[in-house]
Amino acid sequence: MRRSLRFASLAAAALTFTILGTGTAFADIPVGVQQNGNMTYYTDSGCGACGTQIDASTQYLVAVSYTWWTTANPNNDPLCQGISVQVTYNGNTITVPVEDKCPSCDATHIDLSEPAFAELAPLAEGNVGGITWQFVNS
Repeated sequence: MRRSLRFASLAAAALTFTILGTGTAFADIPVGVQQNGNMTYYTDSGCGACGTQIDASTQYLVAVSYTWWTTANPNNDPLCQGISVQVTYNGNTITVPVEDKCPSCDATHIDLSEPAFAELAPLAEGNVGGITWQFVNS
């Protein structure tokens, strides 16, 4: 009886840890907190960090810094669960879904898809500072 009670207690503790341990990552995403930084653009295609096919030369999306990702498997990351980035530059604002990870971006640098970048600045500018952006729920 003691052995099965102890096993049941350990199983319940493991389940609680699993549920709470995976549920806290959303708190790490500062939704609604304005960031100041810079934006670049990219044109990659293939499988994005969220596990879906992307084409950054034709789709509206954003790759955010590797520093914002909180799970070992990015496909399961909270950023891939309905999080977008709202970007403002020169009085224009767009909102694009997080679909990819930028391995060379610091925390305030976002890498927009080519058409998303073109909505805010000429492609010839390439790297634009003075933007504001924030994570938002999609």
